[in-house]
Amino acid sequence: MPSLATRSLDPRPPKKVTGVAPQPLWLRLRTTSVDDILYRAVVKVARAIFWALGLQIDVVGSGNIPTSGPVVIAANHSSFVDFMLVGLPAVGRGRLVRFMAKQSVFRSVVGGPLMRGMGHIPVDREHGAIAARHALRALRRGEVVGVYPEATIGHAFLLKDRGDVRRGAAYLSIATGAPLVPVAHWGLHRVWTVDGHLSLRRGYAVRLVVGEPLRPRPGESAERLTDRLHLSVAAMVDDLVREHPQRPACPRDAWWWPAAHGGGAPTAEMARAMDLAAVRRADGAGPGGQHDRAFRE
Repeated sequence: MPSLATRSLDPRPPKKVTGVAPQPLWLRLRTTSVDDILYRAVVKVARAIFWALGLQIDVVGSGNIPTSGPVVIAANHSSFVDFMLVGLPAVGRGRLVRFMAKQSVFRSVVGGPLMRGMGHIPVDREHGAIAARHALRALRRGEVVGVYPEATIGHAFLLKDRGDVRRGAAYLSIATGAPLVPVAHWGLHRVWTVDGHLSLRRGYAVRLVVGEPLRPRPGESAERLTDRLHLSVAAMVDDLVREHPQRPACPRDAWWWPAAHGGGAPTAEMARAMDLAAVRRADGAGPGGQHDRAFRE
């Protein structure tokens, strides 16, 4: 019978994360709500789906997620359902991630009520300040906020170039003092991703790594912190590809294998054009402002 393996491959005990004050009792009570009951029910459904698909999921470094206090999680984006995966390490640490997601998801007849019920944060791309304020409030309540700095799924199945990564996650970390936790995953795009790629084939290997928290340095700008975040996530994604246990026999014929590693996915130049077209379709034009720029640039 298939099993869902969400274990750490690192035999060393997780490093202790310091500098985060424990949540007061009133805050813990406030954040344990009916919304969280719904959220945990959805987590169980997600686990059941992963089990039904026979996914071979390995998670490394979940101990890098603090068990209390505000946290910003920033992950690469390669699948329509990767939020279901990215949230698992936090659940194992007793936390629930409030993901920032595009407004259109909240307009869905089925997904909308679930997203709102779980406390996720809608992002109106023309008015990023509104989403930023909601994210800041959540962090100041001591919650975990999840951000996809790439904004849209990358067609190259590697982290996008630094110029195409937005600095909203770094802005939230600097504004609140919350640790910025980099997360990298790879393999879930084989299940469901852009360009109509959907597969119910069983047994895909999926790997996720939680990196060491990045803390804003004195006087550090969101731009500089985003540079550090990009370097961390890009290196982890590249390592996950190199160490992937299901390398295709003929990489050039595999649409899901990165061109940079000899695969059939779009080249970096082709993927960037496709990514930018997707962003333009999703973004449109809108007013500026500090919060808007952080989540649009």
